[in-house]
Amino acid sequence: MRRVVVTGLGAVTPIGNDISSYLEGLRAGKSGAAPIQRFDAAKFKTTFACEVKDLNPAELLDRKTVRKLDNFSVFGVIAADQAIADAGLETQQLNLDRVGVIWGSGIGGLRSLEKEIEDFSAGSGVPRYNPFMIPKMIADIAAGHISIKYGFRGVNYATVSACASASHAMANAFDCIRLGRNDIMITGGSEAAITKPGIGGFNAMKALSTRNEDYETASRPFDKDRDGFVLGEGGGAIVLEELEHAKKRGATIYAELMGTAATADAYHLTAPHPEGVSVIKVMQLALQEANLNLEEIDYINVHGTSTPLGDIAEVKAIQRVFGDHAYEMNISSTKSMTGHLLGAAGAIEAIACILAMHHRFIPPTINHFTDDPELDNRLNFTFNEAQDRTIKTALSNTFGFGGHNSSVIFKSFEN
Repeated sequence: MRRVVVTGLGAVTPIGNDISSYLEGLRAGKSGAAPIQRFDAAKFKTTFACEVKDLNPAELLDRKTVRKLDNFSVFGVIAADQAIADAGLETQQLNLDRVGVIWGSGIGGLRSLEKEIEDFSAGSGVPRYNPFMIPKMIADIAAGHISIKYGFRGVNYATVSACASASHAMANAFDCIRLGRNDIMITGGSEAAITKPGIGGFNAMKALSTRNEDYETASRPFDKDRDGFVLGEGGGAIVLEELEHAKKRGATIYAELMGTAATADAYHLTAPHPEGVSVIKVMQLALQEANLNLEEIDYINVHGTSTPLGDIAEVKAIQRVFGDHAYEMNISSTKSMTGHLLGAAGAIEAIACILAMHHRFIPPTINHFTDDPELDNRLNFTFNEAQDRTIKTALSNTFGFGGHNSSVIFKSFEN
């Protein structure tokens, strides 16, 4: 198997629209939550979210192109542009047949579909739809746009597995390189579900926090009074590259992707398995594929959505896998800052792990006020403030509705 390294990063998030500002937000424990600006949410049970702020796509992308894109593709293309530039990729110097794109999104162009339905309902009843409705809406289109923009002719498709989508995209991209099919992969995910049906649908499931008067602290992973997740949006992009290819062109190497794994709960549409059987298995499989001992993991960026059942199930699974070593690791949920980016969560959280390793700190789990007696609070949840630590190896978990589980493991690069 060929070794796979990370040579480029890009991020558009609720706490920063590029890698440097995202890093700054992670260090500072910044909350991305605020009242929803994109539409009037006054009648909804939840009136706040973690929106992307101060981003003008027309300043970063061709204006004609922007009109053809849903926001999830806008976030994806901008993040990919950043990562490609960060990696120093020059298309004229690459074999474009061996550069691919695998991109994740759990929902795709929800706002584009919503707008067409609104326009039709408000019109004369004659079915006049925008010819770009379908290309704006479909979840695979962000991967297509990235490929078309740069002429990447390698493998190109999307993964759709709810909140595990971006992690599954990274896992598939990893395989494409280590099995010799491609030399470079652009991977990650993007999501833009802060819309009326997005908020309304998750409200109907009673999945979202309704802490409208205290929105900045509403995302409270592991806190006794957590009441649901906070919806986020954005995108994260990672350039994965075969090691010798990266070294040959003198690329900066951030980390090495060591192992990935995927399992299914086969239990319930939305609830986690109470015993965490498949969550335990997915971490064990990732460790096995990475050929690492459990004692080598320094940090876990948990799925940690701030839901009553999910947080408990994941922590118990971690304790089952890591035993006494669980008390030696740092654990944190960066969703406390960014909110839950659904299909893009795995991407920006993997980037958080890579930045943490590169800059030697643990991003905090903010908004902790009251210990949950159902959790073992001897564990280091990195509450409220970042902690300095040298990290050699980090694991990131993402789990999705439908029982989709994924784990990815990154390690500091060593020749």
